[in-house]
Amino acid sequence: MASTLAFTRVAACHVAPRFLSAQKSTDKAISIVHQAARNRANVIVFPESYISAFPLWSALRPPTENHDLFKRIVQESVFADGPEVQALRDVARETKTVISMGISEKAHASTACLYNSNVLINVDGEVVVHHRKLMPTFFEKLTWSPGDGYGLRVADTPYGRIGGLICGENTNPLARYSLMAQKEQIHISSWPAIWPTRVPANISKPANEQAGQGPRNYDNVLANRLRAAAHCFEAKSYGVMCSSLLDLEAIDAIVEGSGSPETVRRALQDSSQGISMFLDPAGAPLPAFTVDETTKVQQPVEFLQNEENIIYADMNLDNCIEGKQYHDVVGGYQRLDVFQLQVNRSRKDPVIFTKSGFLE
Repeated sequence: MASTLAFTRVAACHVAPRFLSAQKSTDKAISIVHQAARNRANVIVFPESYISAFPLWSALRPPTENHDLFKRIVQESVFADGPEVQALRDVARETKTVISMGISEKAHASTACLYNSNVLINVDGEVVVHHRKLMPTFFEKLTWSPGDGYGLRVADTPYGRIGGLICGENTNPLARYSLMAQKEQIHISSWPAIWPTRVPANISKPANEQAGQGPRNYDNVLANRLRAAAHCFEAKSYGVMCSSLLDLEAIDAIVEGSGSPETVRRALQDSSQGISMFLDPAGAPLPAFTVDETTKVQQPVEFLQNEENIIYADMNLDNCIEGKQYHDVVGGYQRLDVFQLQVNRSRKDPVIFTKSGFLE
């Protein structure tokens, strides 16, 4: 289904979930979809693991403190064929929009096996891509299991050929190449609100007075933007960066029960919030805007970071063509006789049951 529009309007929802509540997070998402659709968005993107939480506690608290939080995220994760995703399918069909949603996904074969997943829902309400993150990153391994190649797909929608990867997967050149080789025009990269790799060295001092205490964290915003821009430049595709927002509800829940509450709170509050923005097929920032819901006036912005809102951009998909003249990395700028990538898209079940050949 080729794009039939001269421009595709994409909405990146820079929003916080209702922390560890699948139903409330879904309800909030549906309200946001209606809002974005009223502002003529064709594609509506939500952050990584929006339903219903990103397990930041595993970065800052020892595993021995996190049993209750793990139990809660299991209880508030969702099945890919469950009622929460069905509600999103219904609203996609109702609004004639494409929805990209990050979920913490339950597995039917286990009471506690989870995946960091993303579903892409088409205008007819069908899930056209169901991707499980190939490898949980760093502390995510304490919550999520490794995914598979089943979801390494680009969907042909009325608003363009859309693919996506979750957070650190955008560092994987083979995963990215597999999407480039499917004529990707819009690439979605979804991210958590923050990415803490260190805790404050001395909580008694302000952050700007901790000189000499060693690095506190890498530049999360720069790292994400570099990865997203590199993909756009190589694929000659538009980029949608969509990060979550860390709110007080989440901070309080993660701090509660910690053996070092002051340190955990400081680390959460001091970590740089991620950004939501758009990139053009050369990897440069794409002009974007927010919408005043009272006046409907568009306000130009480059990105969203510290406030909850929806950022929009209009994309002319014909602009994905010109750059292919000089760098078509899956065509004229590739040596197919030298390099070959093989992707296993099978989805494996942990057990296969067969019926006996005898009458029971």
